[in-house]
Amino acid sequence: MATPMKPSSFFARSALALAVATSAVPIVLAPMQAHAQSQQQDFNIQAGALGDALNRFGQQAGILLSYPASLTDGRRSPGLQGQYGVDEGLARLLSGTGLQAVRQANGGYALALVEALSLEATQISSRALSGRAVTEGTGSYTATGGSNTATRLGLTPRETPQSITVVTRQHMDDFGLNGLDDVMRHTPGITVVPYDSERTTYYSRGFTIDSFQYDGIPTTRDTRYSSGDTLSDSAIYDHIEVLKGASGLMTGMGDPGGTINLIRKKPTREFHGHITAGAGSWDNYRTEVDLGGSLTESGNIRGRAVVAYQDKHSYLDHYERKTKVYYGVLELDLSPDTLLTLGANYMNSSPKGSSWGGTPLFDSNGNFNDTSRSFNTGAKWSSWEQYSRSVFATLEHNFAGGWAAKINLTNQVNGYDAPLAAAAGGQPNPATGLGAILSLGKFDGEIKQNAIDAYVKGPFSLMGREHEVVIGATASRREWKTKDYYPAYDSAVEDFYNWNGDIAKPDWGPAYLTEEVTRELGGYITGRFNLRDDLKLILGSRVADYRGENTTETGIWVPYAGVVYDLNKIFSLYASYTSIFKPQTRMDEQGKTLEPLDGDSYEVGIKGEFFDGRLNGSLAYFEVTQDNYAILSGSRTPGGSSAYTAVQGVKTKGYEAELSGELLPGWQAQMGYTHKTARRNGVKVATWEPEDQFSLYTTYRLPARLSPVTVGGGARWQGKSWNTLTNPVRGTREELTQGAFWLLDLMARYQISENLSASLNVNNLLDKKYYYNSEINSYTWGEPRSVSISSRWDF
Repeated sequence: MATPMKPSSFFARSALALAVATSAVPIVLAPMQAHAQSQQQDFNIQAGALGDALNRFGQQAGILLSYPASLTDGRRSPGLQGQYGVDEGLARLLSGTGLQAVRQANGGYALALVEALSLEATQISSRALSGRAVTEGTGSYTATGGSNTATRLGLTPRETPQSITVVTRQHMDDFGLNGLDDVMRHTPGITVVPYDSERTTYYSRGFTIDSFQYDGIPTTRDTRYSSGDTLSDSAIYDHIEVLKGASGLMTGMGDPGGTINLIRKKPTREFHGHITAGAGSWDNYRTEVDLGGSLTESGNIRGRAVVAYQDKHSYLDHYERKTKVYYGVLELDLSPDTLLTLGANYMNSSPKGSSWGGTPLFDSNGNFNDTSRSFNTGAKWSSWEQYSRSVFATLEHNFAGGWAAKINLTNQVNGYDAPLAAAAGGQPNPATGLGAILSLGKFDGEIKQNAIDAYVKGPFSLMGREHEVVIGATASRREWKTKDYYPAYDSAVEDFYNWNGDIAKPDWGPAYLTEEVTRELGGYITGRFNLRDDLKLILGSRVADYRGENTTETGIWVPYAGVVYDLNKIFSLYASYTSIFKPQTRMDEQGKTLEPLDGDSYEVGIKGEFFDGRLNGSLAYFEVTQDNYAILSGSRTPGGSSAYTAVQGVKTKGYEAELSGELLPGWQAQMGYTHKTARRNGVKVATWEPEDQFSLYTTYRLPARLSPVTVGGGARWQGKSWNTLTNPVRGTREELTQGAFWLLDLMARYQISENLSASLNVNNLLDKKYYYNSEINSYTWGEPRSVSISSRWDF
């Protein structure tokens, strides 16, 4: 796939301001040499991001080219092929960008806006308010802009006193990461555990991640019922941020493991688009269309639309899934200082042959119940259809003195229709196949979430220095309604090992109705104090009320403190602290909901920003202490589900190292290593997530005449993981262990022409056989080797 298009610039500036910046902040792209401007030479520069094209032009022409990075942000170049002089070549390279090259007295060139271009003056400077990093079109594996996931201050990764991992648009495109599960598998320090064909859980630092943000607006996933959260298609996202550690300051009821923030694509100023089509192993077919640009001559209204469709069969017997995705967004410049954004998206996942729970872990002899990887416990008609619909609006306004305000509104509806049957229980006899039990049920429900987030942000002076503050408030309402059916049915499976899912649908009988309403209301304030030029202190606090069906908490106080000290222009030391509060849905043996999870999270580390932000690195040490930590009790609730016990004094310790971005020109990489242990009274807990993980994904664009070729690969390693379970046959506590293993991936892309590219991806190259085990007596095989090819047309 070719380098994707790049959205419009964050910062709108007037022509005068840009001209001043041009002379003030030069960026040297190539050594200055004595070339005559009229001398003809060969150029071979593909269409793409303007910054990349100018970089290659400067190298090939041997000239000095100076401009501020913000001037090229969001612009694309048509490329340059053939023999040209420097002046003519630059003119063609800048064609349609609204920029022109101006020769300087020293023989070099600077960029400036074309005087007739008035569009740039109408671009909304309030986009700087969001602090949102844009990765599309940069070709990079790191983000250089700001993030609001942790503090709303729009800080860069180096300025943020917590670990943040960003999976960029280029990374997703290079490795064909079409779904959120794929992205999380590539995220350092994240473990993806599938429960069955439709449900997955993400773990970070030993804890599940149930906190999601969409463009910074928090939502909560209910792990009891899957309704589209983890099946999110990545086609509509510019990048995905993962904040490691507690996130209560912004999300309220935060997870101690982390928060996932999905940053949607935004409209581009110039008209751009692409079409992709691909096919892969097990009849996996996918198409995608992405269009964006100005809808008015002045460019004050911009739009973008994304449509994706996937028809995916599987290595699992009699299983397939169809996915449809639609996304549209509009940006309207209401005034030079006011920006209105309106958008909507829809996703539908329609599977057949869905499993429900994994494969029974033990056979009737109490041994590991080994099956083929293609074995599907689901009935042929079993299905867990999931859909997600959301509409959102954002209004941003810049005031005098650097102050700005922003209000976000979102409505999200997640639903499911799940008639399910799976041979997922019991202990089958290896000789006869008897002993397995059919899990059967039908679930029809919907979760509606409405949220509003509003804040003001700006500078203030204190003791002769300028500081920053954010003051905001959030409110949300979450309503869940479900109808559950549990029919009378012969649950015995005649021959488990010859099971093919061919059974009749039951008469579902009466429905059991459940309704839950959860409300949250909170206010927050965060300040970034400029104690010295090299020392920043961040203090924040959130006060929240939480009202659920079984839990009501008022006046919850979530403090936050962080400090960042710049050792030099490259390295910074940091430390942070925040508290944890998270209501739980798990129940004990009496059917009582466990008390909220609470505790404290600490983190210290060092971060580095190399090559003007093109490469970022970090090393962190963290500690999390918790009370009311849920562990399996070995019994059942009155409703028949697994019961849990809340224990006190669980402590998790570990460290993480990460490096992402451009190592050398044309060489992108993202790598990370994580180690963690969780103990209670000296005994390890949460051991089904591996204590040690390593990942490396990298691509390299070949030089010179081989430049149309990009090659890359990836490696994931995880150490031993295990779970101590009660063997239902022997009645003894036993350890079930998955040994350490490697997974290797490969990719290659060839730029056939200026607009057309073709890609090849191979996952699990060595066809490693491995499985996932969670807290329950079942397991799921990992996906075997798969191959996919795709083509992309950019226009």
